[in-house]
Amino acid sequence: MLVALGCAMTAGTACRPSSLAPAALAPASADSARGWALTTAPKHAAGIRFKWRYEDRKLNAAGRATARVAPSDSVRLDYSATLGLSSGAGVVVGDSVIWADPDQDFRSFIRGVRVFWATLGVARPAPAGAVVSAGLVGSADHPRMAWRYATGADTLTYVGGNQVLDVEWRNGSTVVARSHTELDQREWPARAQVEFPEAGARFELTVVGVDTTVVVPPALWRSRR
Repeated sequence: MLVALGCAMTAGTACRPSSLAPAALAPASADSARGWALTTAPKHAAGIRFKWRYEDRKLNAAGRATARVAPSDSVRLDYSATLGLSSGAGVVVGDSVIWADPDQDFRSFIRGVRVFWATLGVARPAPAGAVVSAGLVGSADHPRMAWRYATGADTLTYVGGNQVLDVEWRNGSTVVARSHTELDQREWPARAQVEFPEAGARFELTVVGVDTTVVVPPALWRSRR
């Protein structure tokens, strides 16, 4: 079961979740953050098939999708809504959308590249120039590692461990997004939930299969068809 991400949303109101990790974390290097992030990156190619659901104050939608991942930072995503009402595809490499078709629909579907990676259980390295901090959080019996990247007004906090990856994206004091991803015994994603408090929106995915024998034809990295 997916956990609540620090608040409950009600119709017409935006939730105000508490901070994912303490405000005071110890200074850390970008290299150490990169080393940790690489431990979460895909080790080999796989096709991750999942069911998804999205809801906000005006819209409810659901469908299926396939994310074809390749080490260590590439993914081709294909998605469709129930009854074929909409569909799209795109390729993400690192923190960039390389191409998307249709472009705006794809970007709306993933709603932030780093948050999208987090739903697949993948943490990204700190961006160039970010102020990095880190520290242990949680109980003594179940400690977890927190990493925070601050770049201008944006702050991205990861908390990983115990087959869970939590992420919080803030702009100033505003929580833009918060995600919670549960991993299976092989460290592949099993289910994820993302909340967008200011928009009163929620995205959920449930993995139905992971194919580790998948081979992605080169042409699929270049265009939708």
